[in-house]
Amino acid sequence: MNTFSELGRVIEALGKDRGIDRSVVVKAIEQAFLVTARKKFGIQGEYETRYNDGDSDVEIYQYKNVVDKVRDPILEICLGDAKALDQEAEIGDQIGIRIENPNFSRVDVQTAKQIIFQKVRDAEREILFAEFKHREGELVTGIARRYERGNIMVDLGKAEAILPRKEIIPGENFKPGDRIQAYLTEVVMTNRGPEIRLSRTSPLFLIKLFELEVPEIVDGTIEVRSAAREPGQRAKIAVASVDKEIDPVGACVGMKGSRVQNVVNELQGEKIDIVRWADDLSTFARSALAPAEIANIMFDEEEHSMDVVVEDDQLSLAIGRRGQNVRLAAMLTGYKVNIISKIKLQQKIKKSVENLMQIPGVSDPKAQVLVQNGVMAIGDLVALTPTELSAILKVSEEESQKILENGRQAIEGAAITLQPDESEEIVSASAVPVYNGQLVNEKKGAEAVKGQDKFSDVEKRLREELAAFKIK
Repeated sequence: MNTFSELGRVIEALGKDRGIDRSVVVKAIEQAFLVTARKKFGIQGEYETRYNDGDSDVEIYQYKNVVDKVRDPILEICLGDAKALDQEAEIGDQIGIRIENPNFSRVDVQTAKQIIFQKVRDAEREILFAEFKHREGELVTGIARRYERGNIMVDLGKAEAILPRKEIIPGENFKPGDRIQAYLTEVVMTNRGPEIRLSRTSPLFLIKLFELEVPEIVDGTIEVRSAAREPGQRAKIAVASVDKEIDPVGACVGMKGSRVQNVVNELQGEKIDIVRWADDLSTFARSALAPAEIANIMFDEEEHSMDVVVEDDQLSLAIGRRGQNVRLAAMLTGYKVNIISKIKLQQKIKKSVENLMQIPGVSDPKAQVLVQNGVMAIGDLVALTPTELSAILKVSEEESQKILENGRQAIEGAAITLQPDESEEIVSASAVPVYNGQLVNEKKGAEAVKGQDKFSDVEKRLREELAAFKIK
């Protein structure tokens, strides 16, 4: 059967060239001619197709039930005819009868080819998806091919990836043929096949670049704990050393700044602050806010925020250009950061003390104690219980109760100002962590395991899909 043998050779070669397992291609051939046989000989019949490796032939079998008296020749065969094919045949058995010359038309063969090529394309997509899914979280290098709606299509060799416009560092301009290095963020399956998404703005891209330049990060001697970026402008990265003898900041900077400079060059001149990680949050926050010198830091764990006090001459450094330094520090630490100069803080404390002294029974020393304990306004005061106020002021509960009653009466009589007048605003920044080493590593590990599982099972799944394939 020349038609079968020729088609078999073509498909096998196709599977070999595209890296698809031969058994998957063979299964596609069998399924294609199974569909063709059903269309040609009757959908009611039961058929089986087998690819014969020896002569590159497709064998087609029609299965019939062995009966004493035939009522439906399509589905049944008499016992005598069955015995001629198989001496051990008995009534109630099912016997396969090979169709020696199916005489498929050119249209039949073309239909089979279309089915085969479609299944091969599907298999190719699945294998490609599994391969790149396994590489999520890695650096990849490709060639810029073209722009589509502002996005850059990047040739990765086996597949084409997309570098979205928002994931390109501001000011970058790639031309077709340019080499592009990027972080592989995600691989998703679409109707058109796997879509590979890249990023050059992610903090994880920054971390991966440091892994290339700093061997100590790869071998685990130095750990990247957090990173934050404003792409193309400035970045902060927090590092810690497992070995006390190794300086993590110095290792990342390199001899004469060579290591960090290579990263800066790849990021189009983005300024990078390398910060020493510290388990003590106060110490780490001071490093994160460098180059500003911090006078004092107060934390509010419930609000997940910190109040940072600086000298007047350090205020602009702490804030940074257009608030950049404080934003990056907030992202690096994962805390909301409120920055206030020492003079403004003193003014705020003075106004708070004056505000609390409006209440009969609250003297200047008592107001000072209250402010030191976070009670900054009358509204905060009256929210306390007598027991709580007694513990703060070191007075009896009777006296505390009296002070609270005086406060409530003053509020009801509208005789006092509830909140101090804050004419001077506090400079603040709020952000959430962009990267946390432990969290990312856990995620990466889970995705890697998932990718491995998917990769190992892809052929099995393809075979199952092929086995279930039918044209309705």
